[in-house]
Amino acid sequence: MNSILLQKRKVGIDAPPFIIAEMSGNHNQSLNRAIQIVEAAAKAGAHALKLQTYTADTMTLNLSRSDFVISGDRQWKDQSLYQLYQKACTPWEWHEPIFKRCRELGMLAFSSPFDETAVDFLEQLNVPCYKIASFENTDLPLIKRVAQTGKPMIISTGLASAAEVDEAVRAAKAEGCHDLILLKCTSTYPASPEHTNIRTIPHMKDLFQCQVGLSDHTLGTGAAVASVALGATVIEKHFTLSRADGGVDAAFSMEPDEFKSLVDETKRAWQALGEITYGPTKSEVSSQKYRRSLYVVKDMKKGETFSKSNVKAIRPGYGLPPKYLEILIGKTAGQTIKAGTPLSWDLLS
Repeated sequence: MNSILLQKRKVGIDAPPFIIAEMSGNHNQSLNRAIQIVEAAAKAGAHALKLQTYTADTMTLNLSRSDFVISGDRQWKDQSLYQLYQKACTPWEWHEPIFKRCRELGMLAFSSPFDETAVDFLEQLNVPCYKIASFENTDLPLIKRVAQTGKPMIISTGLASAAEVDEAVRAAKAEGCHDLILLKCTSTYPASPEHTNIRTIPHMKDLFQCQVGLSDHTLGTGAAVASVALGATVIEKHFTLSRADGGVDAAFSMEPDEFKSLVDETKRAWQALGEITYGPTKSEVSSQKYRRSLYVVKDMKKGETFSKSNVKAIRPGYGLPPKYLEILIGKTAGQTIKAGTPLSWDLLS
């Protein structure tokens, strides 16, 4: 669970959350739009941009039988898998210019490979790390091939049982992966907060002894911010220039202003975690004078008795703490005391 270096950027609980913008198919088959997405993600503060590396032919078969057609209430209903992946894929020849623009803007650039040919291709581009998508987290041969690169690996755990996550982790480590991050994920698009179950994050961290983050398909920033409070070190969100422009993942993707809010608010959540501490912090010391304390509120003569009519707990805090009021009541003044004098022990006779 130690910090991981992705190139020169530290990822871990002692660093701000590592925020990944997932482009997916939101480029709408336009390289120019893809570059615009890169630039907007960098401006919004993303630390990395992620692609998906596949072709329709490496994902499925070009068949229209019911097995190969999307059903249910998904937004892609009645499309064949082949048709969807044709629309959503990022042409492999685009990867190099996209990655180059990311590096120019100070972002890491990497991808999710979906078969071994994609790993071989991405190795030629010298990617700094790899991401295994949720639907591939049971593809142990793919996980082993990625692990053999020796590079950090991020695995989304959507759909996976604890036993399946364990198999993936064991496969990765057995083939040489030393830097592994798991992402809690709910594989619905969009995901609802009540099905996100981010309390799993600290449990997953303890169970698998590695860093854990969130691959978040919910709308808004609430789940991501809360996950940071539970120990998430990585947040991944789909990113688009505008949901109104459409695209295969646009409906559950963040626009630039929303993404900037995600970056800012998750960093604030991380900063707020701090450490276990009691008593005033350095920044609070100067505020102590505004606590209540015991003051003489009426002029008193020497020998006069302290009572609740001439001593009160008021602000500021230069007098004795209010907890001593009952002890003081009935004692006598050792000198003349003006109203507005903070009480101290040397004023008693």
